[in-house]
Amino acid sequence: MGTPVGLKAKEILESSSIEKFVPSICMCEVYTKVLRTESLEKAELFRGFMRALSAVIPLDETLAVETAKVDVEMKKSTLGWGLADSVVLATARRRKAQILTGDEHFRNLPDVIFLK
Repeated sequence: MGTPVGLKAKEILESSSIEKFVPSICMCEVYTKVLRTESLEKAELFRGFMRALSAVIPLDETLAVETAKVDVEMKKSTLGWGLADSVVLATARRRKAQILTGDEHFRNLPDVIFLK
C-alpha cells in the first residue's frame, strides 16, 4: 500500500537470498483488503507480486490439524487470536520459517520479524 512499513517488508521480500512462503490464507486476506480498498486490478497486482516472490502454501488436511492444535494453544494466552493467525503460525512451524508481520498478536513470539 506504499506505507513505510510496507516498503520495509518489500525490501525483505525482494531479497533473493531468502526462501519465502505465503500461507494461502494470507493471500486471501491481502486480496480481500486490496479489493475492498482499491480495485480488482490492484488486487491482481498484489496477488502476482506474492506469487512471484514466494511459494503459496495451501491449507491441506495435515496443516489443518496442526492449525487446530496451535489455535487451541494460542487462544489460551492471546486475546483476539484468530484462526488465520493459527494458520500462519502452524505453517511457519512446519517450515521452520520466520514470520514477517506487523500483526500485534505475533509481537512477542519467537521466530518473528516484527514490522512497525
